[in-house]
Amino acid sequence: MTSPKTGGNAVALASVCLASLMFGLEISSVPTILPTIEAVLHADFKQLQWIMNAYTIAVTTVLMATGALADRYGRKRIFVGAIVIFGLASLICGLAPNAPVLILSRFLQGMSGGAMLICQVAILSHQFREGAERARAFAAWGIIFGIGLGFGPIIGTAIVAISNWQWVFLIHAIFAIVTAVLAAGSVRESRDPDAGHLDLAGIVTLSTAVFCVTFYITQGPELGFFGPAGLAVAFVAALSLLAFVLVETRSSRPMFDFSVFRERAFSGALLGSMGMNFSFWPFMIYLPIFFQSAIGYDNVAAGAALLTYTLPTLVVPPLGERILLRFQAGIAIPTGLFVIGLGFILMWAGSGLEQASWLTLLPGCLTAGIGLGLTNTPVTNTTTAAVSSARAGMASGIDMSARMISLAINIALMGFILTAGISSWLRSAVPGAIEASRLQALAERIAAGSLVTSDVPELHSMASPDAIVHASLVHGFGLVMLYGGICVWVLALLSFLTFGRAPGKSELSLANEV
Repeated sequence: MTSPKTGGNAVALASVCLASLMFGLEISSVPTILPTIEAVLHADFKQLQWIMNAYTIAVTTVLMATGALADRYGRKRIFVGAIVIFGLASLICGLAPNAPVLILSRFLQGMSGGAMLICQVAILSHQFREGAERARAFAAWGIIFGIGLGFGPIIGTAIVAISNWQWVFLIHAIFAIVTAVLAAGSVRESRDPDAGHLDLAGIVTLSTAVFCVTFYITQGPELGFFGPAGLAVAFVAALSLLAFVLVETRSSRPMFDFSVFRERAFSGALLGSMGMNFSFWPFMIYLPIFFQSAIGYDNVAAGAALLTYTLPTLVVPPLGERILLRFQAGIAIPTGLFVIGLGFILMWAGSGLEQASWLTLLPGCLTAGIGLGLTNTPVTNTTTAAVSSARAGMASGIDMSARMISLAINIALMGFILTAGISSWLRSAVPGAIEASRLQALAERIAAGSLVTSDVPELHSMASPDAIVHASLVHGFGLVMLYGGICVWVLALLSFLTFGRAPGKSELSLANEV
């Protein structure tokens, strides 16, 4: 017979897993429906980027703050409140009449999603104290979170095929009600009686810096990267970042303790965390556009093709843990990053073939997914084990912040590289035919898959305007793939050098714990 405590723990675990599923789905299911949103809400390419970036930036703004709030006012209280707000934001997303409203509601959704995420680990740690039960709980949570990320693309496209794009968001309003009820009746309240003050200065300065950097990248072509407006945004970003460093180094209880970077294992793992978000995760937003616009797949086919990219991330992590145990983090993490980079180079080669299809991209997609699976678990284990248990929460917050900040910035960077590559191809293919002032707008429409060549008079005299547009799109995506591959290889090298050849005490103890 199940004891009340055991039964309550099972319900609490179900609520935490449902919350992790919702968070993961809202990252991975939305990219596949962006072309539909673009058509229905008449969103331009920059707005499509912000529909994703609003979520990731908002997550970043609350990660460190939520930990402090939860410690002071109660983790259950913050968790349940975040779930309710997430459901409300999802409802607004599903009912959004235009792109600006969707972007704003996605920001609210990201803030509440980030609050849910940071509370989940604390709740599981408090709710499950015994070793075997604790291990099973975290394993279940990790699997469900992985399912949300891995199957999100096909779930999103399936919902659009069966119903409409609104239900990709509206379904979470229903999930949120169920999750909140389960959590309210089963999660045990916990708080830290020694919780410090809320670092508002750190939160504001870091969030301002991230937002300004992302805004500068996405809006730079219109503002002028070296024009007065562009330079003003860049100046605010640099000033905010400097202020953040000064605030955190002088605070008695900083939310971002820079002293942890003295731990080689922590810094090496953090570079691995950033490497995944310089390559794999931001490109998942653009890969469905390539499948649909460059190859010609519909939503369902594009979502199914994207599974070759995401499914390995669910299957490979146990192998990553074995490599971590056998060779330690200084080898496991750089190796995983190298494999991701190899996947991007293979995708670049496959995308450039004359008869490109999901089969020509298959080796690269699988390789990149395998590399992600090899990297993700060792990174998480290393960042939390490389510091003392008293600072594990702060270390986890820094790790998640690094992930989300690098993700938001690289969503913008990849979009900029894509449109710049398309523009450069058009400029060389039809020299002088298209005015420079129109190139950027045309490139953005091509990148979003919304350009009809008959609407471009400059291309009417060309022998094969459709072929020119297609070639420019393939060229732009090729540059993005090269960017992802080269960046992750650079970060793999930096991670390897940061770890050093001889494992330190933290790394040895981690290997013994895994």
